[in-house]
Amino acid sequence: MTVARLLLATIAGTAIANNYAIQPALATVAADLGAGLTLIGLVPTAALAGCMAGFALLLPLTDRIAPDRLVAAQLAVLATALTVAAISSHPAVLPAAYVVIGAAASVAAQAGVIAGRHAPAGQRTAAIATVAAGMSAGILLSRLAGGVLTDLLGWRWMLLVFAAVALAGAVAARLLLPGTRPRAAGPAALPGDEPRGEQTYAAALAALPRQLHRHRALRWAVASGGLWYLAFHLVWVALALALAPLGPTVIGLYSLAGLLGFAVLPYTGRLTDRLNPATVIMASLLIAAVGAGLLATGLDRPAVTALGLALLDAGLFAAQAANQSRVQALDPRHSGSLSSVYLVLYFAVGAIGAALAAPLLHSVGWHGAVLVALAALLAALFVDQTAVRGERPQRLERDEPAPLQT
Repeated sequence: MTVARLLLATIAGTAIANNYAIQPALATVAADLGAGLTLIGLVPTAALAGCMAGFALLLPLTDRIAPDRLVAAQLAVLATALTVAAISSHPAVLPAAYVVIGAAASVAAQAGVIAGRHAPAGQRTAAIATVAAGMSAGILLSRLAGGVLTDLLGWRWMLLVFAAVALAGAVAARLLLPGTRPRAAGPAALPGDEPRGEQTYAAALAALPRQLHRHRALRWAVASGGLWYLAFHLVWVALALALAPLGPTVIGLYSLAGLLGFAVLPYTGRLTDRLNPATVIMASLLIAAVGAGLLATGLDRPAVTALGLALLDAGLFAAQAANQSRVQALDPRHSGSLSSVYLVLYFAVGAIGAALAAPLLHSVGWHGAVLVALAALLAALFVDQTAVRGERPQRLERDEPAPLQT
């Protein structure tokens, strides 16, 4: 593993963590700012909305701008937005700041595209899974770190600590990531078309919706991935709200259950490179469904809750790595644009899950909310298997640029 790939995994984890670290502290923030939990509860949704904007507007830049400049710039913006959120005194500033934080945190997806594009032949999913492992560690440990730092230092200093980490990442990216601009990216050609010249950035953005029409596999990947991401956010946001009386640290400790997903991701990547994404996704979703079934039994047994969360996270992280590899393999030269379309819609459906958590928890309780998540997982499994039924499994090999070297 090169130093650059390891750095990309670290940047992905520490960046995406900012979308989740504040979740255990939502009640504390609301009390400190004298705001209702309904307003502050919009922060997770604002972060996801920001991520969607970042995926739509910033992720295609991986096809056009050198990694060192692109990644460093986004991390600098992330550090600035976190500082603004930390020093704010008006409750409405926080959701607005988290739109920017979410957009800048989309650098985590850029890291995955960069790693996959520069992976050696036969190692694309392994490279993506390495970055995904960093992302999963960031997602899982973010709630624990956010909860502990909030209890020790207060929520404002917690955000400033994350801002300092983002700034350090910006410096490392500028020094260690490649400074070579990607090959000129023209519009993706349909079969039989001749290659065309480089697009402007605006034209590239305008062409993104047409990717769904061109790639049937992309449409199915969006449908199945969106459903399981809805389930993921529904469970975790509902858990944070249901266990709010126990305090931020206790809520954060439950995130450690998801370390199983971090552990299995490298093996998932290698397995997907050897087999095919559909097989790995099917097994992963079945594991996640078992985890959701355990969670549906209630929250009165911490060991069962922890096991359910571990299986849920392991299954969904593995499925996502395989799905992203499948998307990037459709056209490696335009993997940034394809990933942009996929992740915008993926996060859009995930944001619905986050927004539904509080209303479902209030109306049907924890059991009902988790059963909705379980139904979404089973629907994702059905959609994915329907998509590949009758199709010959395809290997993920394509011509790639030289591996990252530092």
